[in-house]
Amino acid sequence: FVFLAVIVVAYAGPYFLPWAYDKIDWAGIRKPPDWVKGHYAGTDQNGRDMLARTFQGTQMSLLVAFVATTVSVVIGVIYGAIAGYFGGKIDAAMMRFVDIMYALPYILFVIILVVIFGRSPVLLFVGIGCLEWLTMARIVRGQTLGLKQREFIEAAKAGGAGPFAIIFRHILPNLTGPVVIYATLTIPEIIITESFLSYLGLGVQEPQTSLGTLISFGAPVVEALPWMLYTPAFFLVVMLLALSFIGDGLRDALDPKDR
Repeated sequence: FVFLAVIVVAYAGPYFLPWAYDKIDWAGIRKPPDWVKGHYAGTDQNGRDMLARTFQGTQMSLLVAFVATTVSVVIGVIYGAIAGYFGGKIDAAMMRFVDIMYALPYILFVIILVVIFGRSPVLLFVGIGCLEWLTMARIVRGQTLGLKQREFIEAAKAGGAGPFAIIFRHILPNLTGPVVIYATLTIPEIIITESFLSYLGLGVQEPQTSLGTLISFGAPVVEALPWMLYTPAFFLVVMLLALSFIGDGLRDALDPKDR
């Protein structure tokens, strides 16, 4: 409910604010919270309403998280299922590639993605999703190794079903629980990654913003303008905690080992 509340507030909140996220109040630059003028969380160094910008930044962070998570789930599930089902040399080669990817520095790939995709946030974080699939692939592979020994898989083989038909019709539907659990836990990880990249200046750029971008602007001036840091940081912490609780709850509910 807390996470849903954050989503509702982030998307509906701007319609109830007197200031748009990109509107400048020339008479209210670097001002603390002012309920009379409608700057409920103060303004930034350019006179823009911090609450409106936090709402817009939350929207962007959520978009980034869901796009990147979707990409990582699709790649990881298909890759891991193929490796686990075929086994043998195919499995060994595919998983050695995963090990190599794990060993390489993550920030190097991020810099390469920035060079390739430029400052387009959607393309950049689709690229991040292409790097976040490694753990998902390992999880799905392990589950597939167990599932392919089950009787219903043997029955499908006896019925003439091909390898990919078995993977997509019989194995993947039975991996819904682990996939949903890990996908839920991946969302906060990607939000943190986006915040880190934006803090380094490699993420979302003006005029668009994200929670990481807002925090990067607020951190250097926290002593003089504390509201510039505390407002986006509060939304970020609430989102991360809510998603962590959701992931833990789904794991307890869907993991058969806990029953």
